[in-house]
Amino acid sequence: MSKLFPTYEIGSIAKPRWRVKGYAGRKLNQADLDDAEKWAKILGIDYSKVETVLNGDSPNRKQEIVDLSALYVLTMFEKAGLDYVYDGEQWRVEMYEHVIRNLSGFKFSGWIKSFDYRYFKKASVVEKVSYKQPYYIEEYEAVKKQTNLPLKVPITGPYTLTDWTYNEYYEKKHSNIKSFPRRRYEARKEFIFDIVDEALRPEFKKLVDAGVKWIQIDEPAVTTKETPEEMELFVDAYNRLTESFNIEFSLHNCFSNYNLLAQYVPSLKKCSQLSLEFANRDVHEERSEHPGYDGLTAFLDNGYKGAYAPGFLDVHTDFIESPELVRDRVLYVADLVGKEKVWVTPDCGLRTRSWDVAYQKLLNLTKGKELAKELA
Repeated sequence: MSKLFPTYEIGSIAKPRWRVKGYAGRKLNQADLDDAEKWAKILGIDYSKVETVLNGDSPNRKQEIVDLSALYVLTMFEKAGLDYVYDGEQWRVEMYEHVIRNLSGFKFSGWIKSFDYRYFKKASVVEKVSYKQPYYIEEYEAVKKQTNLPLKVPITGPYTLTDWTYNEYYEKKHSNIKSFPRRRYEARKEFIFDIVDEALRPEFKKLVDAGVKWIQIDEPAVTTKETPEEMELFVDAYNRLTESFNIEFSLHNCFSNYNLLAQYVPSLKKCSQLSLEFANRDVHEERSEHPGYDGLTAFLDNGYKGAYAPGFLDVHTDFIESPELVRDRVLYVADLVGKEKVWVTPDCGLRTRSWDVAYQKLLNLTKGKELAKELA
């Protein structure tokens, strides 16, 4: 981690049509095959092998299609010049549902809009949480065979899994508490600690034993409930989750109240880096001043000592940041936090962007990083 301005993508990349339709067992049309061939040529992948899988009827075809999709994304990241990679979450249904569907104690309720045109299937916890089957380890074992670059594994954190779930079981369990706020808090506290102990730590152990060196904990729900109790619950759950694991941990949080978050991240005992969202708050112009990033001073003022990946690509627009714009943002942030502490990333996962847009953004991200290195 000594390289100046290292790069990575946050997590999710859009699943191509042939991945979605093929996995669902639906017939692929010529447009789907043309898209797979187009990107095989761009990325230097042997399309004849891809075509065999997409047109085949192997009993393992669904998994073969997932593996192909992961290979495409990994190759895209490598050709874009990223330093740390993963598979764009091609194995996963969605960051919340992927975990919940592999645990016991939950019942899915319906669809909830998350952002843009994206939805997730929300669940109720109806029994005590328990671990049913692995949900990250097989993905990791497959991905590490497809690339020689170092991996950063994104996982959904306990606060978000708790906050996005209807808490039926634990609220009923604590129904003897007369005060509604206290009853709700005690129910959330027991629920989140069961998520940590029964659902996430068993999977973390498998990942660490398999050789994972870096886990990114995704917590988009943090700061949506702006009370000291809730923020302390987030901190306690994070520290409980990461305790005793001797690897790197980072926190990803986007579209949140950073003035509030900044007060609590110094209490995270194992958090070497913050992955944040500031490009969305910045002006899309090449210039020396980028005050959209001045919110980083809240983290410095509150004593956070780790590194920063503040986001240099806006993931909610098709605007293609030029290498010069990325350069100027990187240098501005380097002046704020110190160049050794700057990691160059998008704001969040690029799953709402087409591959054409996402790839060009990432190419310009790494070009801008190189321009910044020349001047740093």
